Amino acid sequence: MHLIVGLGNPGRRYSDTRHNAGFLVVDRLAERWSAPVDQKQLGSELGKALIASHPALLAKPQSFMNLSGQPVASLKGYYKVQNEHVIVIHDDLDIEFGQVRVKRGGGHGGHNGLRDLNQRIGADYVRVRFGLSRPPAQWDTADFVLSAWTTDQKNQLDEVVNRAADAVEALLRDGLQAAMNHFNTRPKSAPQGQQADTRHDA
Repeated sequence: MHLIVGLGNPGRRYSDTRHNAGFLVVDRLAERWSAPVDQKQLGSELGKALIASHPALLAKPQSFMNLSGQPVASLKGYYKVQNEHVIVIHDDLDIEFGQVRVKRGGGHGGHNGLRDLNQRIGADYVRVRFGLSRPPAQWDTADFVLSAWTTDQKNQLDEVVNRAADAVEALLRDGLQAAMNHFNTRPKSAPQGQQADTRHDA
């Protein structure tokens, strides 16, 4: 059993914000695999799917972002899921918009949802990182992640959400190393108006 968690904030107010990228990807997986996320259990909205022949739980914690850890810990304990089978999809400021990266473990990088998760379940879960890019210099980081996508980003959003959903499926189908090899390569060109990410991921 895999536990696939999309991080976000509940409620209409946050539905179109950058910080809800994880929710978008879980919803896309639910569409692809006919597994509506319509059950309520242990502080999350939950759906059950068979993805690439693997049973999986699709979860959207309904606590706010900085309290994501408890719902995930509760689901993890109830369904007896090991951290290596926990996949967390989250927004990431250190990756350019349009890019998706895969890794296991690591710090929280200032992301409050990951901070709480690391405290509750440890840091050695698998991550699908949805790039946002850094905010402009005059923007407060919290305001940036809680603001809506730009028009240009909205035009590309469906493609990026699909790529992140592809990454989750690759993790289940092919394993962590193969997924990292495929998704962590440097793209030949970045989305319009963005520069390629030249960082090396741990």
